[in-house]
Amino acid sequence: MPSVLIAADICPIEGNRPHFLNGDVDALLHDLLPEFAQADLCIANLECSIVERKTPIRKTGPVFGEPSACINGIKAAGIHILCLANNHILDHGAPGLENTLAVCAQAGIQTVGVGPNLDAARRILIRDLGGVRVGILAVAEHEFSIATKNTPGANPLDLLDFVRNVNSHRDQFDYLIVLLHGGDEFFVPSPRIQNTCRFMVEMGANAVIVQHPHVLGGYEDYRGGHIVYGQGALLMDEAIYRDRQSFHEGFLVKLSIAPDANSTMEIVPFIQSSPAPGARRMDRSKEQELRRQLAQRSAAIRDDAWVQAEWLKFCDQNKHSYISGLLGHNRVLSKLNSRGLLTRFLYNQRVLLGVRNTVLCETHREAIETIFNHRLI
Repeated sequence: MPSVLIAADICPIEGNRPHFLNGDVDALLHDLLPEFAQADLCIANLECSIVERKTPIRKTGPVFGEPSACINGIKAAGIHILCLANNHILDHGAPGLENTLAVCAQAGIQTVGVGPNLDAARRILIRDLGGVRVGILAVAEHEFSIATKNTPGANPLDLLDFVRNVNSHRDQFDYLIVLLHGGDEFFVPSPRIQNTCRFMVEMGANAVIVQHPHVLGGYEDYRGGHIVYGQGALLMDEAIYRDRQSFHEGFLVKLSIAPDANSTMEIVPFIQSSPAPGARRMDRSKEQELRRQLAQRSAAIRDDAWVQAEWLKFCDQNKHSYISGLLGHNRVLSKLNSRGLLTRFLYNQRVLLGVRNTVLCETHREAIETIFNHRLI
């Protein structure tokens, strides 16, 4: 049976950067290399632009852009397809995306999930694996990287478009893999993400893999399809997260696909950028413990009430930072509001009810999105 290996985020920064530049795949993947060599198709998410010169956009959060030569390490790893539908692919605007696509094409690496416009970004990439036509579709939540009808970027997560897209091209593939870049960092799955993934399976996806959260989110078999709610980063040495153990844990997803499009899924746990550069398999005892924890979490997420309760707990813990972001607090005011002091004393209930209505009402939210997307303010 043909096999597909799926890895999550690659960002050639910090301690890993020199090894990407030099194409030193042994230092990057160590004892994981055989997994890449044995797979018929290897897919990963490139969590940055590849640039010749920096042209950063205005946005919140970190801006990633790495030299073109970093493709050397990715090519040496034997990665065939890079997903570019993520929140960093437009960090250096259209020039950064254009260079990324050119560098990948020159290296013989296919890309999915982006394009010079929305029609190109939503394209389903088809690969024939021993007579099984495997489709790969990539989508990203709406941050600073989304394509429009006339501008470049990533394919947005839009369930109406997803259904139309799959139905229009269903005769072109036998097996569909969806890469979904979204969710809150260090928390998965929210009830919305879980419902979205399940709906995608109901509408024709055979496997839905959530990337971006930088944490292991468990997995489930749902109506004959595989759902993974977060597989961690593959190679991403981000300094601000070095003390967070979960940031360094991840797993590869291995799909074995039969001629009738039935499939089995395996995982390959690993440690990345902790502390030495590169990713490597865990020792046996640590892997056994991680598998035990994953199995426990995977069993729990089948209970909708548990998922809802965990999400409410997460929102309660982060409510003040979310409110500060919504009300436009600067760094000083955000710090002052870390315990909700400003929210309680500067904004009365009537003001907060107005904010609530603007966010929750579909028409009001559409108006706000239009105002920001078209830079009317």
